[in-house]
Amino acid sequence: MSEWLSGVLAAERLRWPLWLPVGFGTGVGLYFALPAEPAAWAPPAAAALASAAAWLLRRRPAIALFPLAAAVVAAGVATADLRTTLVAAPILGDEHGPAWVRGEVVSVEPRPHGHRVVVAVGEIGGMDASGRPHRVRINIRTGPPPPPGRRIAVLAVLLPPPSPVAPGAFDFGRALYFQRIGAVGYAVGAPRDDGEARAGGVRERLSALRLAIAETIEETLTEGRADDPAWQQRAPVASALLTGLRGGIDEQVLEWLRDAGLAHLLAISGLHLGLVAGFAFVGVRLVLASVESVALRYPIKKWAAVVAVAAAFGYLMLTGGTVPTQRAFIMTAMVLVAVTIDREPITMRPVAWAAVLVLALRPESLTGASFQMSFAAVTALVAFYEVVRHRTLRRVSRPPLWHRPLVYVGAV
Repeated sequence: MSEWLSGVLAAERLRWPLWLPVGFGTGVGLYFALPAEPAAWAPPAAAALASAAAWLLRRRPAIALFPLAAAVVAAGVATADLRTTLVAAPILGDEHGPAWVRGEVVSVEPRPHGHRVVVAVGEIGGMDASGRPHRVRINIRTGPPPPPGRRIAVLAVLLPPPSPVAPGAFDFGRALYFQRIGAVGYAVGAPRDDGEARAGGVRERLSALRLAIAETIEETLTEGRADDPAWQQRAPVASALLTGLRGGIDEQVLEWLRDAGLAHLLAISGLHLGLVAGFAFVGVRLVLASVESVALRYPIKKWAAVVAVAAAFGYLMLTGGTVPTQRAFIMTAMVLVAVTIDREPITMRPVAWAAVLVLALRPESLTGASFQMSFAAVTALVAFYEVVRHRTLRRVSRPPLWHRPLVYVGAV
């Protein structure tokens, strides 16, 4: 039995890393399924002990894989526990206000009627510092949107984060917890400036850029068409595809998209990022190929791949870096890096490493439909592609000229 197991494991040695996200994700899921918080030292200690056992048994790989798998699972538990501890912040228990909320604007999202603003709280009237949320999300219906980085004061009614609308439904409060948002609410009147605005960090500047692009798109598409409701509805959709700000889309339009099965196109993921990287790659390569002295002397395909990675990263930052976008960027970057080092670009390994990196950065994403559906779809596509590609290569050693376009169309 031991010899048979060793033979099977040896035959699959090149695919061992593909099980890393499975074990890591199992640990993350185990943490979120626990009825109570584990002791802070327990998961790291378990990971260290299992790793030590795997090291001692390294000369017997068939046996060493079991403690190694346990170490990966324990690492997943430890990562989720650490992430939960790092984002911990007070959560509002009861309705509060109207009260003056003073703080710094973190982000602004257009809504069909006004704006949704996230504020890093400095002070809330009538509330002690010990129980004061670190961030609050406020809907503002009147006045111009305050730019990210601006210090504001707004009279608002604050409420606890909402609970799931049904058992097993999406937990809005849990999602807000990992954004350190401890209360939601609505403004009673327009916000006003409350001190000098600071220059803002990278996140605030990116948020301001997204908002400026969204406003420019809306002004451009609706200019001279104020009486045309169709154009008024198109602008927020175009803005969502370019900036990831979907809050301005009318509920009726969202309902139409859901009925048509197209709502997933509003989530910035592989399609959008692939188009950005693809246009950058093809465009740069065409320009360089038109210069004969450059095309004949330098690896322009690899140069184009590097530019495409940079373009994809810029788009990732501009659109807010959601889980599908992170997954798409990591995989796109790995594919393009494979091009630069002359390796096979489409394999299961980029999928596995993308899952590990996303879970390491945001372990809470494991329980969301976005992570699950995104990776399930990509895993199925790449697995099918690998099987078809290998069978095709085995059957046809010297394919005729018409074979390649036929295989390409069939793969698509």
